[in-house]
Amino acid sequence: MKTLISISLLLLLTGCKQDQQNELARKVVEYLDGNYQITYANGSTSKTWIVRNGKVTSNPKGYYFFWDEKKHYIQTPIENTFMEEID
Repeated sequence: MKTLISISLLLLLTGCKQDQQNELARKVVEYLDGNYQITYANGSTSKTWIVRNGKVTSNPKGYYFFWDEKKHYIQTPIENTFMEEID
């Protein structure tokens, strides 16, 4: 199922401007439950969280929101945050 979503998204993104691609990518994250490693990095500051069987959401103000595996609620700015899907 995730492969089908990824392929559909890739085809859709090829005809969009960069801003539209970024917005769509954030929206897709809102609907996918899974395991993620989320890293916030800004200058010398770096922090990593693990999300297990959870969801990462975003808002128009430019933030990701999620619950980490220790059940802490986290909010990070999108521009300095990197997400990786993990097994």
